[in-house]
Amino acid sequence: MLWGACILFLLLFIVYPLARVFAEADGESWRRVLSSSRWIEAGGHTLLLILLSSSLSVLTGFIYAYGVIRGGLPCTRLFSFIPVLHLVTPPFVGGLSFMLLFGRQGFFTKTLFGLDISLYGLPGLLIAQTLCFFPLAFLIFKETFEGINPSLEFAACNAGAGRLAVFRTVTLPLSLPGIVQAALFIAISVMSDFGNPMLIGGRFSVLAVELYAQLTGWAERGASAALGIILLCPALTLFLVQRLLLRKKGAHTATISGRASSMPPPLPSLPVRVFLFLFCAFISFIVLAQFLAVAGGAFSRIWGIDARFTLDHFFASFSYRTELFNTLSLAFFAAAGTALISAVSAFLVLRTELPFRGIADSLVTLPAAIPGSLVGLAYVLAFNQGMLHLTGTRLVIILVMVISYLPAGFRIISSSLLRIRTSLDDSARSLGASRLRLFADILCPIISKGIASAFVFTFVQASGTLSAVIFLASFKTKLTSIVILNLAGQGDWGRAAALAFILTAVTFFVLGLLRLIVGRQFFFTELS
Repeated sequence: MLWGACILFLLLFIVYPLARVFAEADGESWRRVLSSSRWIEAGGHTLLLILLSSSLSVLTGFIYAYGVIRGGLPCTRLFSFIPVLHLVTPPFVGGLSFMLLFGRQGFFTKTLFGLDISLYGLPGLLIAQTLCFFPLAFLIFKETFEGINPSLEFAACNAGAGRLAVFRTVTLPLSLPGIVQAALFIAISVMSDFGNPMLIGGRFSVLAVELYAQLTGWAERGASAALGIILLCPALTLFLVQRLLLRKKGAHTATISGRASSMPPPLPSLPVRVFLFLFCAFISFIVLAQFLAVAGGAFSRIWGIDARFTLDHFFASFSYRTELFNTLSLAFFAAAGTALISAVSAFLVLRTELPFRGIADSLVTLPAAIPGSLVGLAYVLAFNQGMLHLTGTRLVIILVMVISYLPAGFRIISSSLLRIRTSLDDSARSLGASRLRLFADILCPIISKGIASAFVFTFVQASGTLSAVIFLASFKTKLTSIVILNLAGQGDWGRAAALAFILTAVTFFVLGLLRLIVGRQFFFTELS
């Protein structure tokens, strides 16, 4: 019955909404979309942004991870903490802090250098998305570099190869699986990004924003569905290629991964180490400056003009207490639902012999390939009438959040389950324990850190999500992320920064509380 309930949930809330999108896009909608220069331009902008942002994010993450793992640098603990710190920050903070730092009244552009320039558009998007997505590349490259046996590099050195030759002929080829995986993963993330293009894109239109504009501004459901399908096709292709590479990764890297020896890797030359240290320090400074910019905007009278300390913006934020309560309560229920469904589905897929497990595994991870804008559109089309009329309710927002972050929760908990030998299951079953007893009394306590990590990750991301919920939020279900977007668009930096500061503080409080309860390293280990 539990297996049937999981399959029904996946079909009803993943497959059915997607089917409604394909059904909505009729021939006339496709004709308008494919013949419009505006949407063709938005598609070209999207492809250009994917190429440039993914390349810069991968390059930044590669250099940063190489410096932290193999550079022999001081302050490596701090440098390792910075990317993960960025990941546990609500997503909209990056776009807001970019405007506070690099806008016309930004700290760097106006206050520090006295420049009257605007980085809105492609340049600003590249900076914001590189800072937003390089932590994902860092985590992938961190695992990649830690899996390379240093003895291979020492063997090349003993054969007469110089440091550059060792890097070019040994380290870089062994890092290729990680480079491909990071590029594919970040490309999907860039394609799905909505908040940064909405806040910073200006006139540089992308498909995710155009999809939203067509549905909300013109009520063009057919055109929105067609744009969503166009956005889905490359994302789904990248997702399938990524899954294929991940399945083959173990077979291709079995002879080179793992730590066959405890020797440290050979260090780069001194000039390279100096460059790596300065690079990591610069990136860390920019990331920390984002947090300081949000705090500065929240506590200063007028950002960029009057820096005197004030609490007026926080007092004004009390008028948005309903939105704050909605955001935190919905994020909490979504995080709890994601952790529960992820744990049950991971157990049923990985620790049982039930039928259709491969299909269930694909369905659980499928939302990772669906852009957030398309998820919101799909739910508007699927649950706006009939017996399944859910739009305008809190439940539909919780469901969208659960579906959006289910792949991440599933993979986090799956990685915890895969570390547990199946002989433990056999022992419990031989003593008469049922499968549910095995799951509840034995496996869940062991993977509690993974479950807590899935909860925290979903709570943090859901508290600041924008792309999917912006379609579904109503007058009764206002959310803080949408309020911040509107305030930033109106130039009310103080109240926008104050609300962002409050949400960020709450997410760090929840993270600290669970780290205190479950264990100091639970989130960072499981997320990696």
